[in-house]
Amino acid sequence: MNLFKNIRENYGQNYVKTESVLAKGLNFSPAPSKIPYEEYIVATEQACHKLPSNEATVLRSEIAGVLRNARPPKSNISAEERRAIQDLKKEESILILPADKGKATVLMDTTEYEDKIHEMLSDERTYEQLPSDPTQRYKRELVAILSRLKKDKKIEKYQYDLLFPTAENIPRIYGTPKIHKPGNKVRPIVDYTGTIGYQTSRALADILSPLVGGTEHHVTNSKHLAESLAEVMIEEGEIFNSHDVVSLFTNTPIDESLNVIKARLEHDKTLSKRTLLAVDDIIDLLKFVLTTTYFLFRGKIYKQRFGAAMGSPVSPVVANLYLEFLEQQAIATAPLDCKPRLWKRYVDDILEIIKEDQVENLTTHLNQTDPMDSIKFTYEKEREGSIPFLDTLIVRKPDGSVKLLVYRKATHTDQYLNFASHHPIHHKLGVIRTLLDRMNSVISEKEDKDQEEGKIKHALKQCGYPEWTFNHVKRKMNSKQQATKPSKNKNSTEKSKGLVIVPYVEKMTETATRIFRKHGIATAVRPHTTLRKMLVHPKDKRDSMSTTDCIYEIPCANCDSTYVGETGRRFETRLNEHKKETEKVARSKGSFTRQTRKQSVSEQSKSAIADHAAQQNHIINWKDAQVLEKESLL
Repeated sequence: MNLFKNIRENYGQNYVKTESVLAKGLNFSPAPSKIPYEEYIVATEQACHKLPSNEATVLRSEIAGVLRNARPPKSNISAEERRAIQDLKKEESILILPADKGKATVLMDTTEYEDKIHEMLSDERTYEQLPSDPTQRYKRELVAILSRLKKDKKIEKYQYDLLFPTAENIPRIYGTPKIHKPGNKVRPIVDYTGTIGYQTSRALADILSPLVGGTEHHVTNSKHLAESLAEVMIEEGEIFNSHDVVSLFTNTPIDESLNVIKARLEHDKTLSKRTLLAVDDIIDLLKFVLTTTYFLFRGKIYKQRFGAAMGSPVSPVVANLYLEFLEQQAIATAPLDCKPRLWKRYVDDILEIIKEDQVENLTTHLNQTDPMDSIKFTYEKEREGSIPFLDTLIVRKPDGSVKLLVYRKATHTDQYLNFASHHPIHHKLGVIRTLLDRMNSVISEKEDKDQEEGKIKHALKQCGYPEWTFNHVKRKMNSKQQATKPSKNKNSTEKSKGLVIVPYVEKMTETATRIFRKHGIATAVRPHTTLRKMLVHPKDKRDSMSTTDCIYEIPCANCDSTYVGETGRRFETRLNEHKKETEKVARSKGSFTRQTRKQSVSEQSKSAIADHAAQQNHIINWKDAQVLEKESLL
């Protein structure tokens, strides 16, 4: 498989063992060498908050028994591969990146990668370097808006607390290489997690998303596309053609988008069912999010002057709504000669049926539609009676009817989740189910299905899947009882008392899951770690005190006791809260004697750390407090 770019040049004599590791795919999970006790303890405590005290005590005891008896699973990588991973983690001259499309793994020279990002940032229309960090100024602006909304009773206290910017990390930009396009440029993505505007952006995305896709031209996925083309006939002189928007996110004009969205909201009769916010309030919040796009790259802070940032949760919705507006204008005003007979759009990809000699005229018309002259289109005609669109290949048959096949780019690797990866079996069977479901949804002719099934089986075999897994999934999908038989999954969150997320450890996780389920707690399982988490680090590093969404520990200096907690805010913020609470309790109670210690046991403060320090007359080892686990996206 052609998984790598420049690997031989970049990694010389270590090529063989490096390829062996990376060929497993970045979603490959090495088996853990030790039991992740802390994460199971945190998950158990989260579950206990949802249970009566007596039942919580039982749950703690049962999970403690599981942890006591747990043993690390057998390693699923060789000693050489484990050393290769350690070598790759230390190597600074190369970056390991996921390709923008196709599941390929890219090894890129660090200098080359940084040059590509810097070249992109040199576009003065879109980006500018800032002289200082604007985080605190932006935070004050957002807090002012939220405080006004709270005062006017347009958001509840819990909503205010959720949106309040407790995390203050600077957004970070990174790029994924477009190896499917000439020049291998990078697609810019801004990591907004743990930043002041992230929760507000998510909330706005939830409010605005129902506005998207209300037209006959909207396509939700390849299955929807197949249904739309089922009865289509191509007439003489017509062809399939596709148009693509050039860099949609960074070319979406913000002021015009706000006007479009405001108009849509004013005519939305269901808005009051989603939020108490008035249209002007939503626009105020949206304008803040869209006009305060800034990020860090290699120690320098930049602001995005134009367009929406890819990575902010609300950006896809904004870009989609603006393009939907342009789409309606373009179709309504297109000259009759070049007006397409069919127009289907998925985000920035458009499929048309049009007269072959009118493609240029339609492209000219589309490129004159945007009043800001920002959104531009390129086109691709069908070749030899077929054209790719989404993950399908649309084929025009001799009689003018249409059939669809599954499409794979030339750079696609067929690298799916490796069967040896330390994932639960239902994750692996889910890969097969997804591939078969796509085949059945897209392809209509038996001969084509047989060919696609052969490709799927071959790809899965290359990824280590035994034949029984394919047969098992196919048999279940073909079963007539599957559609009518009630699900056996008792782990549904609908009737559960809560949900916990735990890392997968073979055998131990299955046992823990059964115990949680017995107490009405649903579980979601994730891999303990992946090669992506271990090796893919293109973003500027943050110091541990700035880490958000983490599990942390704080040890005692006088005994073996250790406090384990989790926070969605900055670790430094949470640590300072623990310190203040400990100092407050110490001042109010003073030093404990034997006579007063027993009495104080029932007097609990807000912090278990503070109670331990006061009741035991111990000193907390703040210096060695550390982050144990960080949920990482890339």
